[in-house]
Amino acid sequence: MTKNEIAEIKKQLTIDNCAIDRICGCYVDNEKEKKSVTREAFLSLPEEEIHKYFEILKKTLSGTPGKNVLDLEFPLIEEKEGGKQEFLLRLRDSALKDEALLDEFYDRIIANYDTVEKFYIILVHASYDIPGKTTDGLTMEDASENVYDYLMCSICPVKLTKAALGYDASENRFAECPRDWIVSDPEKGFLFPAFDDRTSNIHELLYYSKKSEELMEGFITELFGCEVPVSAGSQAEVFNHILDTTLGEDCAFETVQAIHDNLGEMIRESAADPEPLMLDKHEVQKLFEKSGVESETMEDFGWKYDKAVKEVLDNEDIDPEEKLIQASNIAGVKKFDIKTPDIVIRVNPERTDLIESRIIDGRECLVIAVDDHVEVNGLNCRTLRGRQ
Repeated sequence: MTKNEIAEIKKQLTIDNCAIDRICGCYVDNEKEKKSVTREAFLSLPEEEIHKYFEILKKTLSGTPGKNVLDLEFPLIEEKEGGKQEFLLRLRDSALKDEALLDEFYDRIIANYDTVEKFYIILVHASYDIPGKTTDGLTMEDASENVYDYLMCSICPVKLTKAALGYDASENRFAECPRDWIVSDPEKGFLFPAFDDRTSNIHELLYYSKKSEELMEGFITELFGCEVPVSAGSQAEVFNHILDTTLGEDCAFETVQAIHDNLGEMIRESAADPEPLMLDKHEVQKLFEKSGVESETMEDFGWKYDKAVKEVLDNEDIDPEEKLIQASNIAGVKKFDIKTPDIVIRVNPERTDLIESRIIDGRECLVIAVDDHVEVNGLNCRTLRGRQ
């Protein structure tokens, strides 16, 4: 799903646009026991509660595509009778009115959700009457084309509030506030089916993970039967290993700087595209060559690339030809950080030209070009040019 498609569903999470007709919940204690199960008409809830649920559901659609929100594709076997996709399809088509299906859904989550905390499973059913759009992108509210019938699930930790002092009006004094269990922001969640090209795609779902490096692989496999995607951190690790394997001791600062600059340019050029920029082996090779890596160094690139991918992901069966790396996961356009064991330098990514490496008195140094305005811990100081 693209950013625009996710945003379109998020816009339904308001009182005026609400497409949710039913909400179900299951509160699970830290012994994996169900403590409370509810099933209600969503708009029958008090308005204050509705807004709280909207906030939670919106967070389940928040984050960076390819990092916190990921497209998962069902294998064909899971779409057959008894498969995990087929189960979700039956659950959706029941409009959450089948108690047996709901109980089985909760049981599947409880059995596979790896946590020692109490948690609250929120499941909603919604029917979005998709408005048509003109050729120039204008929405026609009275020209509905079809209905997007979907489920959204949020799994939220339930945590004890912190001890604090508060004003007790009855005693006219400050005293310890009562501690209570509250629903926190979701850690995991999903939207099924996916909303692709402004229509329902039952072959995929959108998966949410608050922490991009804690996708909970066993949970994905057991609940959905989908292949676990490569996390953002693993993509960065793969890229760094490819760089190290390819360049070795020839990995100079200027080369890395050029790679970062070229990646930033590629990301900016693709900013208008609905899909995030993904790189395959051949595109990484072109990036290295454009960034000044010598042709002799690139002679065995294909073999080195395949080796690095399989080593980092610990998977001999993975196809290195796939588009495995999202550009924004390996080089952001918002920062350029240089780190040594004792120094951290943060540079405007559009002004990396201010940094260069030089040999001074026999030592390799990074030289930073400055003007007459420099701050140290917020204090203005003058450069040599400013003192002339």
